[in-house]
Amino acid sequence: MERHLQREIDKLKRRLLALSAEVENDVRMAVRAVEDREPALAETVLRRETQINATEVEVEEECLKILALYQPVAADLRYIIAVLKINQDLERIGDLAEHIAERGLFLCQQPRLDIPFRLGLMADKAQAMLKKVLDAFVNLDEAAARAVCAADEEIDAIHRDNFQQVKTAVTGNSQLFEPLLQFLHISRHLERIADHATNIAEDLIYLIEGRIVRHTPEVKPDETRSGQMPGKPAGPPLPSDL
Repeated sequence: MERHLQREIDKLKRRLLALSAEVENDVRMAVRAVEDREPALAETVLRRETQINATEVEVEEECLKILALYQPVAADLRYIIAVLKINQDLERIGDLAEHIAERGLFLCQQPRLDIPFRLGLMADKAQAMLKKVLDAFVNLDEAAARAVCAADEEIDAIHRDNFQQVKTAVTGNSQLFEPLLQFLHISRHLERIADHATNIAEDLIYLIEGRIVRHTPEVKPDETRSGQMPGKPAGPPLPSDL
């Protein structure tokens, strides 16, 4: 029984790693589509969304099958629970890559615009967080997971600054509203990708330590799955749909 369970867990890990690679690649392509104004890349990301969703469902079904057939306990049970959560976050990151690609398609049809903030810098940091946490999952690296949690605050600060700069630019020239709104949407999607990377890091810490660390300031003094922590400095209000 133990040998069969380990074989199933190994197979599950391979599937999750495959999904991780697909999602990471989609984020990279979506960002490139925006930065390099390449609609073909954006369309590729959009076509792949169905595949990402199907893989996410397959991983969840595998988890449920293992729970039903083998009734794992202790570390094995923690692993299955962590995979279920990470799987969901990866699917949502895939959705955000799709949203970035959609914005990119729109912007490719508009005149080139000098945006008032460094979107590329934010994209690099968000992608670095995602790559680091996926590598941490492969290596069961708790220190790297905690570093990802700590990095989320910087991404949030960049997004708040982006909002203020767009607000200032639009006040000076209302004709910039629509294209700058699309860039601000992309900034929000990147901020959410960083949030999901942080969620994965928290689940990885749970997997390694057996301790739930969400909502604990020692891990990440910033936004978690359920929202803002008490005592977090309030940034400027952002539209709820951004």
